[in-house]
Amino acid sequence: MAESEAQYYDEDEDEEMPLTERDLADDAQWKLIQKNTFTRWANEHLKTVNKTIADLENDFSDGLRLVALIEVLSGKKFKHVNRRPNFRTQKLENVTRVLEFLERDEGIRIVNIDSSDIVDSNLKLILGLIWTLILHYSISMPMWEGEEPGPQEGGPTPKQRLLNWVQSKVPDIPIKNFNNDWNNGKAIGALVDAVGPGLCPDWEDWDPKNAKKNAKEAMDAAEKWLDVPQLIKPDEMTNPKIDEMSMMTYLAQFPKAKLKPGAPLRPKLNPNRVRAYGPGLEPKGNQVGAPARFTVETFSAGSGSLEITVLNPKGVKEQCEVVDNKDRNMTYSCVYVPSTEGEYKVIIKFGAKEVNKSPFKVKVEGAAGDASKVTAAGPGIEKTGVVASKRTYFEVFTKKWQGNVDVVILDPQWS
Repeated sequence: MAESEAQYYDEDEDEEMPLTERDLADDAQWKLIQKNTFTRWANEHLKTVNKTIADLENDFSDGLRLVALIEVLSGKKFKHVNRRPNFRTQKLENVTRVLEFLERDEGIRIVNIDSSDIVDSNLKLILGLIWTLILHYSISMPMWEGEEPGPQEGGPTPKQRLLNWVQSKVPDIPIKNFNNDWNNGKAIGALVDAVGPGLCPDWEDWDPKNAKKNAKEAMDAAEKWLDVPQLIKPDEMTNPKIDEMSMMTYLAQFPKAKLKPGAPLRPKLNPNRVRAYGPGLEPKGNQVGAPARFTVETFSAGSGSLEITVLNPKGVKEQCEVVDNKDRNMTYSCVYVPSTEGEYKVIIKFGAKEVNKSPFKVKVEGAAGDASKVTAAGPGIEKTGVVASKRTYFEVFTKKWQGNVDVVILDPQWS
C-alpha cells in the first residue's frame, strides 16, 4: 500500500510534537480535507443501503458499517456477522472477516492494518484502509471508455492511469499533478466541459483570481448534470493544501459520468464570430453632431456580455447608446454622436475580448449641415397614392450641405 502511505505523517514524530504545534502544522489542513473526502466517499456508497457515517474515526469500530460498505462495493453478502457486537471480541471478529474477505476474495493487499486498528479508532490506518478501497474499487477496477478489458502487466499505476485519462480530455491544459494544478478552478471547468460539452464553455476566459467562483460553477454543473457528487468542496479544491488522494477520489468519478437530458448547454464563446457593421464604424462619412449608427450581431458567438467604448481623438470616452433588439440574430443597435473632428476609436468587446477588426477607426469630419435647408420630394412621401407592397420612392435634396441622411420609416402599427 505504498501509495496510500505516501502522505501520512510519521506517528512517532507526531506524538513528540506539542498539541498546539501539531494543530498548526502545515499538513493539518490536508488531513482534515482528506478525512472529509473519504467520509463523503463512503457515504455515497452507504446511502444505497440507507446507512451513513458521521465520524470516520469511530463509526467503523464495531465492523457493521464497514461490512455494509464492503458489501456495496463488492456486490457480495457476508453470511456470518455479529449484528449486535456488544463486546470487543465480537467487534474484532466483524472487522477480521472484512479484512480477510478483501485479501482472499477481492485480491486486495492489506498492509500494516489489523482488526484492532479499526476497533481502536486509529484514524491514520483507517484513512489508509479507505484509500486502499478507493484505489481498488474507484480507480483500478472500473473499465473506462476506450480501454481493453483485463489486467495489463506492467501497465500504469492507478494514479498514472487517472492522470492519463484527465490529460486526454483536457490536452490544452498542462495538468501534471492532483493538487496545485487544480487550485485556480480552470482545470475542473475544462474537464467538466470536456465530459459535458457546453456546461462550462467559457472556462478559458475565467479569471484565475476568482478560483473559488470558478470551481463552484464547474463542480455545481458536474453535480447537477453529470451526477458527480462533490466529494470535495470548492474551497477545498482551491486550498493550496489539498492532497492528491482527495483530488483523485473526486476526479475518479468523471470517467463514468454521463450527461443528463435537459442540461443547459451553451456554445463556446467565440468573439471572432461577432459581426459589427454600419456607417458608425466606417472609416469615412461621419460628421460632428450627426448620429453615427451601427449594429452588432452576436448570434454565432455564444453567450457573453457586450461592451462598447467610443473614444474621441483626445482619448476621452463618449457616450454610446446600446439597445438589445432581442431578436433571433441577437443584434444590438448602437448610436453615438461625435462631438469633435478627428479620428475616433470604437472598441467592441464580447465576453471581455475584442471582436474581429476592433478597434474600429472612424474619421469624423466637420459639423453637419443645416437640416432646415434640406428638402425632400417624391411619391413615396405623399399623403395619398402609396400602395402596399408596391415599390415607391422619394428624393432628399441636401444642396451644398455636408452630413449623413438618416431615414426612418414607421409602419401604421408602430406606437
